[in-house]
Amino acid sequence: MLRCPACGHDVTEIGNFCPHCGASLAKLSGDATRVIPQVSEEIQFDDLSAEDVAALESLPPGSGMLVVPHGAQAGARYLLDADVVTAGRHPRCDIFLDDITVSRQHARFTRSEGQLWVRDENSLNGTYVNGSLIDGPVTLHRGDDVQIGKFRMIFFSTPSGQTPTGQG
Repeated sequence: MLRCPACGHDVTEIGNFCPHCGASLAKLSGDATRVIPQVSEEIQFDDLSAEDVAALESLPPGSGMLVVPHGAQAGARYLLDADVVTAGRHPRCDIFLDDITVSRQHARFTRSEGQLWVRDENSLNGTYVNGSLIDGPVTLHRGDDVQIGKFRMIFFSTPSGQTPTGQG
């Protein structure tokens, strides 16, 4: 447990601000831009709704879908069905994530040779795959956890020539 430098109250390590006085805790954590807690609960293919499964099965080979399992946007899904899909806080991004933890041009998903890749676009808070900060293009695999700002999404894909039924 840490103490607030302004008022002395006990604070948790994952907070950005003291819940008692509102003072910034950035100096205590050492890095104000990477204080997003990782969610440890996993979502599996069997956890998808029938509507999500139908959407996934209708995608062309080499495509995918990001599903938001928790939070205010729980159940939201983003299709990765183009050669380039952008994600960020700018309204012109293909995946519009409206939160200050997301950069205007945060990440780019690229489809090439039957694979989907994600790359951080020099965002302030970084892009994470399976809890690890990425520093170059990363190939996505079914079940990967993709985090952009405070938004945590699970990646699902249908391998070419197969349906996802029974896969996990």
